[in-house]
This record gives sequence, C-alpha cells and structure tokens, in this order.
Amino acid sequence: MLISLRPKSITSLPHLSAASPLKWVSTATTQNPEDHLRLFFKSRTNQTHIDYERQLVSLLKSCATLSALFQGQQLHSLVLKSGLDSNTFINNSLISMYAKCGSISGAESLFGSCSELDPVSCNIMVAGYVKSGDLDNARQVFDKMPVRGCVSYTTMIMGLSRNGFWREAVEVFRDMRNAGVMPNELTMGTVISTFSHLGGIWNCRMLHGLVVKLQLDGMVLVSTNLVKVYCACKSVWEARSLFDEMPERNIVSWNVMLNGYSKAGLVHLARELFERIDMKDVVSWGTMIDGYVQVECLSEALMMYRAMLRAGLGPNDVMLVDLISVCGRLEAIREGQQFHGRIVKEGFDCYDFIQATIINFYAGCGEMIAAHLQFENGIKEHVASWNALIAGYIRNQMIDQASLLFDEMPERDVFSWSSMISGYTQTERSELALELFRRMVSSGIQPNEITMVSVLSAIADLGTLKEGIWAHEYICENSIPLNDNLSAAIIDMYAKCGSINTALKVFYQIQHKTSSVSPWNAIICGLALHGHAAMSLEIFSDLQRRDIKLNSITFIGVLSACCHSGLVEAGERYFKSMKNVYHIQPNIKHYGCMVDLLGRAGRVEDAEKMIRSMPMKADVVIWGTLLAACTTHGNLEIGEMAEKNLKLLDPSHGASTVLMSNLLADAGKWEAASLERRIMQSLRLTRSPGHSDVVW
Repeated sequence: MLISLRPKSITSLPHLSAASPLKWVSTATTQNPEDHLRLFFKSRTNQTHIDYERQLVSLLKSCATLSALFQGQQLHSLVLKSGLDSNTFINNSLISMYAKCGSISGAESLFGSCSELDPVSCNIMVAGYVKSGDLDNARQVFDKMPVRGCVSYTTMIMGLSRNGFWREAVEVFRDMRNAGVMPNELTMGTVISTFSHLGGIWNCRMLHGLVVKLQLDGMVLVSTNLVKVYCACKSVWEARSLFDEMPERNIVSWNVMLNGYSKAGLVHLARELFERIDMKDVVSWGTMIDGYVQVECLSEALMMYRAMLRAGLGPNDVMLVDLISVCGRLEAIREGQQFHGRIVKEGFDCYDFIQATIINFYAGCGEMIAAHLQFENGIKEHVASWNALIAGYIRNQMIDQASLLFDEMPERDVFSWSSMISGYTQTERSELALELFRRMVSSGIQPNEITMVSVLSAIADLGTLKEGIWAHEYICENSIPLNDNLSAAIIDMYAKCGSINTALKVFYQIQHKTSSVSPWNAIICGLALHGHAAMSLEIFSDLQRRDIKLNSITFIGVLSACCHSGLVEAGERYFKSMKNVYHIQPNIKHYGCMVDLLGRAGRVEDAEKMIRSMPMKADVVIWGTLLAACTTHGNLEIGEMAEKNLKLLDPSHGASTVLMSNLLADAGKWEAASLERRIMQSLRLTRSPGHSDVVW
C-alpha cells in the first residue's frame, strides 16, 4: 500500500504510463487517492498554471482523506517552491490538510501567517480544534471570526455537544438564531440531539415547531432525531405520531422508534413495529432482545435470539452481555452457560467488562466456585473482574471472603471501595463501613454518589446525627451529583437520626427535580415513623398527582401512617388500590401493616381473616402482631390460635408466652396464666431487653 503511517517519498513512486492523462473538472476527484498521488507526480510537467493549482488543491484533499501527513508536507514544499503560498485557496487547503492529519500545530502556523482572516480558514481551524478536542481555542477563533455562517455555527455547536457541553451548545444555537443565520439539516439534527440530554418535553415540542417552520421536517436525520428526543422525554405516543408522518425512513429511524418502545417497557408494541421492518440489522434484533431482557422475559429473548441466528446474523458483545446478565438475575444457570460458551467461541471473553459480566452471572446464580474459577482463569489486571467477584461474595452473604479479596487487590477504584462499604452496611457492620470510608478518603479516592448512599445508610443505622451532618456537608463541598437515590438516602438518614424537620427541608429543596419515587418514599416513611401521619399522607396525595411511578415501598409508608393515626378505612382503600389501580402485588410487609391496622382498631376477626387470605404463609411478626391485638382487646379464642402458630414457627419466642399469660390473666384464667409463666421459666425463655442511648 502506498500510503501508510511511515510512507515512502512521493518522488520514488512507481513509473506510471503516460497514456493516463489528467482531466480536471473541479477540485474534487473520483480517483483512488493513492493513484491520484502517483499520477500527479508523473504528469505534473507540461501543465498549465491553472491546472497545476487545481491539482495541488485536489491532492491536498487526498492527503487529508488518507491522513498522509508526510506526503502533504512534500506538497507544502512544492507550494513554497512554486510561489503559490500566497494563493488563498491553496493556503486554506494546506491548513485543512494539516488539521485533518492531526497536525494542529502545522495548521496553526499557516493560519497565523495569514495577512487577514477569512471565513473559510476560520471554519477550517474551528473544525480542526474541535476534532482535536481543544474547545477553548476553537471558541477563541469562532469568537473573533469577521463573519459567521451556518458552517461556523454548526461546527461549534457539534464540537460542544459531542464533548458534553450541551447547555453551551444551545447558547451558541440561540446566538445563531439571533444573528439571523439560517440553520440547515445538520445544525438542527445536532441541536435536537443535544436537547435529548437536557430533557423537557416542551423544549422538544418547540424544536419540532421550528423544524416545521424551517421546512426541514422532511429530512430523515432531523425527523429521526426528533423521534429520539420524544422517546427520551417518555412521550412515545408523540414519537410514534411523528414517525408515522415521516415521508422517508431509514433503518436508523425504525431502530430509534423500536428502542423508544423497548425502553418504555412496551414490548408488545415494539414487537409489532419490529415485524414491519423489512431489512432488519443486528441493532434491530438487539433492541428487541434487550426489550424482552428489560422486562425479564427470558424465554421470549431467547426465542428472538435464535430467530436472529437463523436469519444469518451473529450476536455482538453488547447483546451477549445483556443476555447473560438477565440469566444471572433470573438464576437461569443452564441458559447462561450456553451464552458463556458462545462468548468464548466469538472470542469476546478477553474483554474486561465481559469477564466481569460472566463472574456476575455465576455469582447471581449462587455458583461462587464457578465465579472464582472464571476470575482465576481471567486476566488479573482487570479491576472490573476483582470488583465483580467482591460484589458476588457480598451478594451471597460471604462478607469475610469479600474482605480478604479486597485486601489482596493490587489496585482499587471507586467501585471497589463502594462495594466493600456497601457490603459492611448490608451486613449491619456499620462501624466498619464508616472506618473503610475514612480509609478511602485518606487514600485519595473521590467517593461517588453510590459510595455516599451506603455511607448514609450506615450512619442511619447507627443513628449518629453528627456524622450524618458531616456526610451531608461532604457531599455538598465535593460537588457529588445529587441523584434521586442519594437524595433519598440523605432524607432517610435525617429521619432515622431524629431530625425529621431537616429531612423535610431537604425534601422540599429537591422535590421538583425528582424523576423517581425514591425521595418521596423516604419522606413518607420518615414522617410515618415520627408519627406525623397527616403530613405523610398529604405528601402521598401530592405524589399521586405527579407522573412518577409508585412502588411497594411507597405503600409500606402509607399503610404505616394509617396505622399510627388509626385511619382504618383509608388504609383499606389504599391497600386495595395497590392491586386495582397501581398493579402492585402486596408482599408480607403490606399484609403485616394491615393486620396491625385492623388489630389496633379492635377488628381482630378481620385481622385474622386477612391472615387467612394471604397468598404466602404468615411469619412470626404477623402472628405476634395478631396476638398483641388479641391481648389488648381481650380476644382469647383468636389469641390462643395465634400463639399456637407462633410456637410452631419459633418455640423459643418468649414475648408470645408473656402476651398469652397476660391475655389469660385478663380473662380470669389464673391457673392457665400461671402455667404459661412456669413454662417460660422452665424453658428459660427471655424477652429481648430494650435499651436507650443518648445520640448527639
């Protein structure tokens, strides 16, 4: 091959036949760039001056296309030798060649030697700086341009957007509109894509209106990006309406709409759309498989995967990671092992993130020996594999093994520390969690929001308000992003440390920024815990009016609030709405709340019926709650039944014997009450003593 990273000199190119005359129609060429270079140096004699200039410009473009800097520098020498360096057209072509070949210093040198700025050279330099990631210099050149056109603005917007400076990109677009410069298809495509990161359905609708006004709604790129933004704003119906109106669609358009349905969990609609795609590519299949994976429909995902193979398409690494991950979540060991085999066959097992996924899969299935074997056979330099095995040990309640592995790590990142801190918190070793956090900070590792959630949970468990205030200040001072989970952890910490007013203050500061139910759950449960039932239910009513999906934890807080305030009818109404309105299946904790609510109100028979209607077996807590209600309201018959079931589950349950003794005594059955006491003494049953601490 002629052009390479270390090319030969152009003057030593092989001899070409003179029977290949050059015919120039413009500066563009349809020839192979390598042949183009050979041909020029063979036939550059006996050319007119104009032909020579045109050929130089076209050749410089070929060098830029091939990133052939060495040959481009030789052409630069020819330009100087020919005295054409004052030719603006050729000079701009040289600047472009240097910029596109990655020699930004060469481009800067030529650009700085220009006697006056012209829009073309400025656009080239802005594009060169953007390509090299030097946005500061790109902005400096952009700001001092004598005239800015559509190309100038579009290049600057694209540079800012691709580097994550979305708000700055929007500001440049606003300047463009104020300057009266008309955006083109590429401008609008980039701006719309930028807004997908900023969110806001009204922004999307305004952009849609502008696109229609500019008559760009027929452009595939623009309409496809609008569909993508509508989906990102969770407005798939508007996305579908626009998709159906598109005069022309390409495979990207279909895949964007398909992905919108999949991410929204609307797999049935995604499947209908998928069946309408004529030329499905691997992205189409992967999106459909991912849609089934998201809703944990493994059998449908596998069926789709097999159909893809029959269609002659092979899986990519992302698809296999998705599939083996869901196998781990569903403990589908057999299917996961088949995907493991496919990963090895495709040669993907050398990637660090795939090694980590395989370890996670085996750990998720409880196969820690296989997970450890995969770790030992993998590349030990991959920190992700160490982290995956530590997380697997923690997940399987093997905290000591996780701690030993953590100590052996040659290198730790923020995920290593965060996993270990989380493990200590989950196993109620809160002091160790905070000690490890201090070690992490002193070692120079910057905690992230995941770390701080575990730290705040540990503090909440210990109830040390002083530590909690310090942790909150640390988050603010170190600009740790405040996502919904971290906000919920802060609220929960203050509530459990006894400072419910501070918890409320934090909630009111962030409530309009929330996109998930976690912070709302934290304050609803916290207020219920502190006996502020009315305020808890008021916040729940506010939550119901918002476009936020409720979950099972929400109703634990609501039912607890009803218990504390004796709102039996409201509690029954909320309990029924779980299934009928919000399609949430009550778990044993919800039934426990209802038994407590009915029992406190004296409706012991209804509480007993509630237990009988449960789809799961009652545990010690529920039978104990019923027995306590029977003792309070003097229902000996149901009380004896509750104690019998309690003893079957936990014969050494001392509290139930005390409650039963008190119930018998209240009913005037002194001998039976005395017998219960003697049984408790003979079995040496004890009640767990309460204790109090002063927390500063």
